[in-house]
Amino acid sequence: MSTSISTNELSNIKLSMLRPKWGKYVQALFILALALLIFGPLLNLLIWSVAETWYYPHKLPLTWGFKYWEQVFGSDSDVYSSLLTSLAIAILTVLVCLLVSIPAAYALARRSLPFRAAVMLIFLLPQAFPNIAVYMNVARIFYYWDLNGTILGVVLVHTVHGLMFSIWITVAAFSSVDPQQELAARNIGAGPIKVFFSVSLPQAMPGIIASCIFVFLESLDEFTGTFFVGAPEITTLPLLLYTASMEGNYQIASITAMVLLVPSISFMLLVDRFIKPEMLSKIGH
Repeated sequence: MSTSISTNELSNIKLSMLRPKWGKYVQALFILALALLIFGPLLNLLIWSVAETWYYPHKLPLTWGFKYWEQVFGSDSDVYSSLLTSLAIAILTVLVCLLVSIPAAYALARRSLPFRAAVMLIFLLPQAFPNIAVYMNVARIFYYWDLNGTILGVVLVHTVHGLMFSIWITVAAFSSVDPQQELAARNIGAGPIKVFFSVSLPQAMPGIIASCIFVFLESLDEFTGTFFVGAPEITTLPLLLYTASMEGNYQIASITAMVLLVPSISFMLLVDRFIKPEMLSKIGH
């Protein structure tokens, strides 16, 4: 018994054999484009940080070295003081956000609070308006309260934006707490405060830690609010980076950006550890 294959069938077989190869090529090109998109700017920062002489039309630096690293981390550099100021402001911002978000998020997570959706929306409003217009008016108001050029004024501005992350993530963390465990603790005689500190808060702690990391990073990278409210008395790393780039010191700006990048990457790895899928599903509910 003989079997014959038509021309169309033969071409279909060849196409089916080529499709996996083309699929691999497309996938490889997509991964390459994504890698260039993500790591291209980082590579540019790295090159500028070790470029002592580099000007147009040369594609690569003419002189390589660590001269600007020595300037940035030298004894007369402003990087250390700016870094300490940035860290202090970020830590204070996290503490203020915690004081507000933990009790507020616990109440919002119980769903019995009147106008719950409106309250949740209020914490999103700072992200809905142009930052420059808002901070210009905030700086004018702070001027009458003697808060311009102070750590307190900058912390308050950072807190307004940080509360969005803090409230929404902490609400999701408390919403993921099993209410049956709270009810069981109440049935054996534990009071509301005891239940909160022994059952609710420990279970919500991973989400609270994640919200603290987001607030910390948001404060550490905040530029606009710090510029309008804190400058020139308060100098943080983003302000130092801006000043260096405006003066054409791209090496100093690149090194400062890389210093800011280290805590961002480190804390993002921690966020991946603490945020769980079941908690993410509770955000906004």
